[in-house]
Amino acid sequence: MSAVWKYFKINEDNPRIADCKLCSAKLSRGGTKISSYNTSNLIKHLKLKHKSEHGEFTAIGSSSSTQQPTLQQTFARREKLSRDNPRAVQITEALTQFIILDDQPLSIVENMGFQRFLNVLEPKYDIPSRHYIRDIILPKIHDTVKKHINIMLQKDIKAISFTTDIWSSSVSPLSLISLTAQWIDGEFSLHQVMLHATKFEGSHTGQAIANILEEMLQTWAIPKSSVHVVVRDSTKNMIKGMEVVGLPSILCVAHTLQLAVSEGLLSQRSIADAVGVGRRIIGHFKHSNLAYSRLQDIQIQLGQPVRRLQQDVQTRWNSTFYMLKSLIEQKRALGVYVSEYELPATITANQWNLMEKMVNILAPFEEMTRQVSCSDAFASDVIPAVTVLQKVLAKVDEDQGIKTMKSTLLAALQKRFSDTERNPLYCIATLLDPRYKDRFFCNSDTSREAKEMLVLELQNIFEETIESEQHEEPASKRPHRDQPSTSLDSVFAEIAGEGSSTSESSAPKAATIQLEAYLGEITVPRSEKPLKYWAVHKVRFPTLAKMAQKYLSAPCSSVESERLFSLASNVLTDSRNRLMAEHAEMLLFLKKNLPLTFKK
Repeated sequence: MSAVWKYFKINEDNPRIADCKLCSAKLSRGGTKISSYNTSNLIKHLKLKHKSEHGEFTAIGSSSSTQQPTLQQTFARREKLSRDNPRAVQITEALTQFIILDDQPLSIVENMGFQRFLNVLEPKYDIPSRHYIRDIILPKIHDTVKKHINIMLQKDIKAISFTTDIWSSSVSPLSLISLTAQWIDGEFSLHQVMLHATKFEGSHTGQAIANILEEMLQTWAIPKSSVHVVVRDSTKNMIKGMEVVGLPSILCVAHTLQLAVSEGLLSQRSIADAVGVGRRIIGHFKHSNLAYSRLQDIQIQLGQPVRRLQQDVQTRWNSTFYMLKSLIEQKRALGVYVSEYELPATITANQWNLMEKMVNILAPFEEMTRQVSCSDAFASDVIPAVTVLQKVLAKVDEDQGIKTMKSTLLAALQKRFSDTERNPLYCIATLLDPRYKDRFFCNSDTSREAKEMLVLELQNIFEETIESEQHEEPASKRPHRDQPSTSLDSVFAEIAGEGSSTSESSAPKAATIQLEAYLGEITVPRSEKPLKYWAVHKVRFPTLAKMAQKYLSAPCSSVESERLFSLASNVLTDSRNRLMAEHAEMLLFLKKNLPLTFKK
């Protein structure tokens, strides 16, 4: 717009006329059509009638650099950014990250609304096709993240622990086998990464599992000697696979608790019947909007919060616990409902009583399952967890029904965890956890045996260190002893040798002293982080700290793999069911690991 309009305005009644703001004169805009309007008359009027303002207008016009753009400049403004333009590269990478992290289909770039949205943000950006993102950008980002993880793995790591599991998609004929890794660095920070979620074709035999695990480790150049332990489920093919590949492994404690509760409690006939009735009632409300609406009205009338009844998943005992708990919370509302409407089944007074007892007994198990399923739960949590649960179940109860439930559950728990306190992986980890130390073993004998395991491990570490130093150190730098020149010199040397402690004996003794001093101190509160303790006390207990770095790297459950497959169910959806296996693995790898590359 011309600067002359600072002194004029368009007439409200006739748009062909301009009114002078200085003298109210009415001037023609130069024609009868909009295309013929100009400012010549306005400028001439300003020059003749308002010389000072005309001088101001002229000064503004001469100082202004705004000129009519050339045709070439106009086309340049409308030209799309090239793909290698830094701004375009930045937008494309951010767009791909959005697709990865927010589980968007690749076809989102073809959606009209999304295209209009990007066009408003950056009109010059040429939106790439989904094939370009899939074939060019995804592999590029994948390589960048993989290099980042490789750098992490090349640092000084004492030991790496893994989790693995197998998953099959419900929307695509695809099975995946996972491998997640975690380790503790020298500053006692915990690192967790996903290494693989590889397509698993054919029969899931132990040999097939062993072959694919071997290939996974070779891909990342991880020697078997660096593998501390692999956490797995209790299926026979997985156990066989670990034996064939030659990797130490332990059971997922969450799966083991599931089996113990199912065998010790949910398998009882009366309990199974009560749970079955509960499932039928909840299924009725799940499949009838009218029934649920009526239940909501009753909840409001009774002054209860409006909540849905929770359906359980039979493979998860804690979901059965939540189902029973939701039924008990709505007991009054269900009682009113059944007096007015029909239900497919009725919960008897005895079954209500049984459900309440079950919820009371299973509450500690539910709490413990949540705790051991945390991402920072270690193998050191297993023995204390089992000890606490056994103590809870061993408490005498006057109610005969509860007493029977507790005894059967206790027997199942002891059966499933019978070998835990004989496994060095659990025992040493428990001793090296400052929250537990030697306080949670079932008796003094098992505590003593656990300490012997730890002392033996200390001795092995020391011998390996000495052997390594002797192998690496040149003979010229080893301590040199002069040959005795006289008989007196030989006696002096003999007495000096008797009075001094050789390195072979002093170092294990020093480590044992560290252990006794460490165990002699009180345990830290359970709310404290064990890695934080060792980050502070690694100078006081250097040998024990090295062992803690190794043994506390082991998780107590395969939850990381399960969470990975929860992500997989978001990656492989109905809108992505045509994804090829390599692209699904790539998306899953990036979904899990891409945030590791973000600058904090």
